[in-house]
Amino acid sequence: MSEIAPYSADRSLRGKLRRRLVRLVERRPAKRKPGRPTVSFSFDDAPATAAVEGRAALEAHGLRGTYFVSVGLAGRTGPMGLNAEREALMEAAAAGHELACHTFSHLDCGQADRQTIAADVARNAAALSDWGAAPATTFAYPYGDVSLAAKQALGGRYDLLRGLHHGLIEAGTDLNQAPAVGIEGPDGEAIAMSWIDLAVERGAWLILYTHDVIETPSPFGCTPATLNGLIDHALTRNAEIVTVAEGARRLVG
Repeated sequence: MSEIAPYSADRSLRGKLRRRLVRLVERRPAKRKPGRPTVSFSFDDAPATAAVEGRAALEAHGLRGTYFVSVGLAGRTGPMGLNAEREALMEAAAAGHELACHTFSHLDCGQADRQTIAADVARNAAALSDWGAAPATTFAYPYGDVSLAAKQALGGRYDLLRGLHHGLIEAGTDLNQAPAVGIEGPDGEAIAMSWIDLAVERGAWLILYTHDVIETPSPFGCTPATLNGLIDHALTRNAEIVTVAEGARRLVG
């Protein structure tokens, strides 16, 4: 299969303003806060290393995580290395990890129209079903790029739609554009640690995300040691660690 070409979402001032302003519309506020401090660990695009090292780190603690899967990327090589194939991801699902939606083609939902977004998501749902996966109940916008069209197309389909802007999930948080914090870059571990502490202090839910999990990660990934350290820190602070689907279910169920 062809290699995935690098791509960057719109980082212009116009794009940044759009992502910020769209937070004000098509909102679906969480009706309550989590019952206790909660943390979720998620992996975007499902690199093969995340399906091995990320899974191993969580399972070593008896925990499970969430893989936001773009089926069209499966088995292809991109900026975060080789992406996991069906077998590895279905093994993770059989072990209790969540397979969630990330569009089929890793579509930029900030640029596409409503019909294109809905069709690409439906294609991903059909492909996951063909794999034998359970229907996805949560979604992450590729590149964190969001538009009014995207929120309108997907807001009624999933329990939670996750963006990339930093924040915690509490009563009133928009579940159509939920915040998250990345475990990436040289300061990723320290930033994630501080957000775990804040989630504990406020009794809130924090979604963490990364991509590849390897000793020499891409700028968008982390090392196994970093991931293990953050899991240990969350547990030491008495935070409950759940999949994104479980966290969302507690807010909407």
